[in-house]
Amino acid sequence: MKVLITGAGGQLGKELIQLFTMWGYKVCSYSRSQLDITNYIEVKNILKRDQPDILINTAAFTKVDLCETELKQAYLVNAIGAYYLACQAKEIKAKFFHISTDYVFDGEKYEPYIEEDFTRPKTIYGKSKELGEVLALATYQNTTVIRTSWLYGHEGNNFVNTIKELANCAKEIRVVSDQYGCPTYTKDIGFALKQLLTKPSGIYHISNYGSCSWFEFANEILKILNAKVRVIPVSSKEYGSKTPRPMYSVLSSRKINSNGIFLREWKKSLHEYLVKEGDKDEY
Repeated sequence: MKVLITGAGGQLGKELIQLFTMWGYKVCSYSRSQLDITNYIEVKNILKRDQPDILINTAAFTKVDLCETELKQAYLVNAIGAYYLACQAKEIKAKFFHISTDYVFDGEKYEPYIEEDFTRPKTIYGKSKELGEVLALATYQNTTVIRTSWLYGHEGNNFVNTIKELANCAKEIRVVSDQYGCPTYTKDIGFALKQLLTKPSGIYHISNYGSCSWFEFANEILKILNAKVRVIPVSSKEYGSKTPRPMYSVLSSRKINSNGIFLREWKKSLHEYLVKEGDKDEY
């Protein structure tokens, strides 16, 4: 069986390439420079040539602040690109998986979001990802949208690696304490996605079990690393991000659990990640 993965240069794309290769799939992968998903002709020609059985789109414009000023690019990549891929997946009858985000929600619910909740994104990033979901699902019935959150993986820019770097050069770190979500390891998304291959299409929330604030997340990273760095909790207002982030974007595991899919508690996944990175010895 053949799998085609877009966004091969990103941390989730790299993880999925390794996992599906390990599982014995024939993998075709394309980075942004190799396949521009906003170019319909490129998408059509490559999918027609490769004829994958499974198409996984991890390509995205994820720079939240930059999306606010580069609206055209955000909507081209996150919405139109998803639409083009869905069109061609339908044409070649490939099962289509599209990776989305917790930013499609407004963050005002303060209890875990389920798949049926109304999406009310507040940012251009969230709005463009929401449109990508809508277009993909409306275009092709064999589309599965995976919403995830607070992603970290090997060979990528993410919160865990940022805290690790700061721990080597700073005595104290300011971290937001009033935003809550689900830290999620790319490896665990890969294992859940593999199980979804045999499940009905639709929208699924995939994140590690449990939730925390960014402040609690940072403290856990430093605890595992045994780093003596002081973490100072600050409010979102004090931190002063250019673009507001969802205050609460915890994703419910109810639907995947009902389909027999269970992800690990986020602290366990974080520990494994740091062990594999060589920052922590095994238990």
